[in-house]
Amino acid sequence: MKLRKVLALVMAGMMTCSLAACGGGSDASSDNTEKTESTDSEDAGSDAKEESSGSDVTLSVACWDNNQAAGLQEIIGDFTAKTGIQTKFSVVKWDEYWTMLEAGAQGGSLPDVFWMHSNESQRYMSNDMLLDLTDKIAASDVIDPANYPDDIWGLYTYEDKYYAVPKDIDTIALWYNKTMFDEAGLAYPTADWTWDDVTEAARKLTKDDGSQYGIAVKCDNNQAGYYNMIYDNNGYILNEDKTKSGWDDPKTIEALKPLETWINEGLMPSAEVLAENGEDVLLQSGKIAMTPQGSWMLAAFRDNEYTAANCDVVELPKNATTGRRASIYNGLGWAASANGEHTEEAWQLIEYLGSKEAQLKQAELGVTMSAYKNTSDAWAKSANFNLEAYLNMMDDMVIRPYSRSTVTWENEDNQIMLKVYTGELTMEEACKQMAEQMNEKLAEE
Repeated sequence: MKLRKVLALVMAGMMTCSLAACGGGSDASSDNTEKTESTDSEDAGSDAKEESSGSDVTLSVACWDNNQAAGLQEIIGDFTAKTGIQTKFSVVKWDEYWTMLEAGAQGGSLPDVFWMHSNESQRYMSNDMLLDLTDKIAASDVIDPANYPDDIWGLYTYEDKYYAVPKDIDTIALWYNKTMFDEAGLAYPTADWTWDDVTEAARKLTKDDGSQYGIAVKCDNNQAGYYNMIYDNNGYILNEDKTKSGWDDPKTIEALKPLETWINEGLMPSAEVLAENGEDVLLQSGKIAMTPQGSWMLAAFRDNEYTAANCDVVELPKNATTGRRASIYNGLGWAASANGEHTEEAWQLIEYLGSKEAQLKQAELGVTMSAYKNTSDAWAKSANFNLEAYLNMMDDMVIRPYSRSTVTWENEDNQIMLKVYTGELTMEEACKQMAEQMNEKLAEE
């Protein structure tokens, strides 16, 4: 590999800011994720060892979401039982995860198998860091690209070659606190709600003493937050050929009026509070009544005693003018190091993780919605929430905006949006600034 490619990758990665589990945007699941390590194969038991073929290979496997760890370890344990290939599984916080990968890219020691995200995939693919899986997929009896969404494949395709196998798919829905609605004498949100209905409810649910707020959306929570509002008003972030920003489009600016109202009227916690606490923490501690969240947050809310007892989920509100209810969606990919010592075994694991068997089990365990078509119905039945809301959001999905320099323009967008939260800019001023800086970076691509 050429040194300049490695250096370009590392320097670009230094600009990475905190995002989130599946989606991108800044979800607090990363804030709750601790670095852990375990050896799945050692937990598989004697029966598993008897079924396996035996192997002296141990694959290093890495992800960033501790909420998914237990389920993934069980699935990877099934792989070890079938193949005898051992694994060492690590969970690393989002920011530290990309630092780890960049250090591995520089030193030639990436994990054998790891998660890849649409924000970073173009950089890693174009810099020859990921194993080319094209021929392996073509020869596979297990992985057929037709069984996964085309847009998810697109995230992990570069110059007509595949560099990851889709792991999951995600949509966005609105979580709400039933107890708070009951105490305020308000009916629960329904699929017929508009964003105006959310604003009116938030006003009634916000307490003057600051002990409770109607809603929360972090300034950098784009996928699970305000991107959805933009697209259901027929605005956009990035045009189809990835040459122009839509931040300054009148429809985009108009779509964000509800968000600006929540900020200006104090219906959300302050920027300072949101910087210290993710929306999931605020929901789990009874501080907010509503928050849009990605499907990848299920395990966190299912396993939290407070949210399990007090909260539920419903489809996102519609736009009152267009009647549209859009959901930004994304999907992670299982990738392998191009320079790994065990690329054949790494491919075997990726092939298994992308199989219908493993994808169905991922859904059944409630790990997250799976990328393999027609497996997510099992996920919707995995917990006592209205998870059908997430499946219904698949009716109008928009792939999360991305380009080769997503990290750089998105990080700057987040910093500009923060100034709206702190009162330094109006939403319109911020949108125009975001468009300007984004267009400059897109021109450089």
